[in-house]
Amino acid sequence: MQDFSAAGQPQGKKEPPRGAATRAAVERGGFFSRAATAPERVVLVMAETGARYTAGEVARSALQMAQWLHAQGLQAGERFAVVLENRVEILALALAARQAGLYAAVLSTHLTPAEVAYIVQDCGARLVVVSHKTLPQLAELQAIHPLPCWTVDEATPQAPSLPAALQALQGPPADFADRPLGRDLLYSSGTTGRPKGVLKPLWPAALRGQADPEALGTARIMGMDEHTVYLSPAPLYHAAPLRYTLRVLELGGQAVVMERFDAETALALIERYRVTHSQWVPTMFGRMLKLPEEVRRRYDLSSHRVAIHAAAPCPVDVKRAMLDWWGDILMEYYAGSEGCGTTMINSNEWRQRPGSVGRPTTGQLHIVDDDGRELPAGEIGQVYFSGGGQFSYLNDPEKTRQAINERGWITYGDIGHVDAEGYLYLSDRRADLILSGGVNLYPQEIENALARHCGVQEVAVVGVPHPDFGEVPLAAVVLRPGAEGSLATARAIAEQAAEVLARMKLPQRVVFVDALPRLETGKLLRRKLKERFRGEPQAGFALRDS
Repeated sequence: MQDFSAAGQPQGKKEPPRGAATRAAVERGGFFSRAATAPERVVLVMAETGARYTAGEVARSALQMAQWLHAQGLQAGERFAVVLENRVEILALALAARQAGLYAAVLSTHLTPAEVAYIVQDCGARLVVVSHKTLPQLAELQAIHPLPCWTVDEATPQAPSLPAALQALQGPPADFADRPLGRDLLYSSGTTGRPKGVLKPLWPAALRGQADPEALGTARIMGMDEHTVYLSPAPLYHAAPLRYTLRVLELGGQAVVMERFDAETALALIERYRVTHSQWVPTMFGRMLKLPEEVRRRYDLSSHRVAIHAAAPCPVDVKRAMLDWWGDILMEYYAGSEGCGTTMINSNEWRQRPGSVGRPTTGQLHIVDDDGRELPAGEIGQVYFSGGGQFSYLNDPEKTRQAINERGWITYGDIGHVDAEGYLYLSDRRADLILSGGVNLYPQEIENALARHCGVQEVAVVGVPHPDFGEVPLAAVVLRPGAEGSLATARAIAEQAAEVLARMKLPQRVVFVDALPRLETGKLLRRKLKERFRGEPQAGFALRDS
């Protein structure tokens, strides 16, 4: 079980309960045990439709899906893919994977067919589950690598119906008692331009019937228990929304899931369902702060005790404004899909140390220089964790080795420093990474797509400031001789890239330059481009409204 320190305990309108009775309540059994004892308890609400699901309904669906996955021949440790918009079936399939000892690769609904095809093949998925809405994203996969594909809606010529298959299950149920417990398999892109699967060890079979250790850690730090009402406003294919929602179910609480984010609707949901906990990215804060004052004051937010945020650095002025509005209930953390370490900071601590992301709650923190030496407080270096979780990048042992130093310490690839009291401050999150609206965008992947155009000789992509999304991609392009540096050319380059890139990855601006800054060895000095264009975010040609 993970060891969580007292640093980062939430400070808010109400101190989360910490008594022995509460600890015993959250540590007994997991979701399926709770569902068996209280099947009529409503544990999930879909915000847009108002659909309510009881623990018994979700558990029955998940257990049926686990049996169905077994009937499809999936063995312990194998994988299946899920491409679904926010709906109850994502959570049921994730719970089914846990029960059957499988990995559920949950993919973004914004990926192009080519991106979906790559990830599904890379993870070795045995089958794919989609909806009518996401089925077109499998077009390229089915053309080059046909896989069994099932839809959670009515059957189509391309995909039989999963609900019908569940109803048709026959025979005695499989016994999973000796299987390990399954988990998610989420993809995090790298600077090589290809997404990488973050493969974490399965939980041992001995934990069956017990609460998820990670859920117990969340319970202790965030004050979650069976009385929690958790608002999830983000897509469930992201690591934090999926994992935290599952943890709330595991702890016996209730999750309210938004199908899509809307600033005023989120406030209305906090009031309607007496939400106690929530999770956000800074872009959402910015959009809520832009609401007229009379709208912001219209809703009763008094039930709200802990507002978690992460995924991107939160501008200091935005966070201060949120604290002034919501009170000292914000809890910020720094982590990654890899789960090798976590830091957290509560509101009171942050007010004293603006810009910090806190002290470790999982693992021990180290700042290391380029020669592998640990640095003292105040000096900037690469951020490493020891004693945290283990993982590997699927099918990429070299990238895995690059993340682990000779002492066995693991890094997300970020740089920063700690102060004298051990609070972490990030200087940059993965030197090349662009954090746009809480989503990680990777320059090399975008550059590879832009370079497909016949007029492009060289291209480099950097993030530039944006008032809503935090950062957006800007492309610096060196054209081939004879090509014209015009708006029409910029649009043509982006349009061709859109054939293989999701829209959110496309650059918002294109700047034509004579040359890119490089070392004599040819290595791109991306830092120079960042320095230039972060001071000139409106340079070049705009490709879409910002």
